[in-house]
Amino acid sequence: MFFVYALKSLSRNYIYVGMTNSLERRLKEHNEGRNKSTKPYRPFE
Repeated sequence: MFFVYALKSLSRNYIYVGMTNSLERRLKEHNEGRNKSTKPYRPFE
């Protein structure tokens, strides 16, 4: 099953929308800076 998700940056006015089959893994990857397009906007909730 796939999920569409939206992440809100806690440090800047930025919302990222993506799709994944593992929400927990993907949120961890974003918060660890492993995604080039969201790295400058960490952390996310």
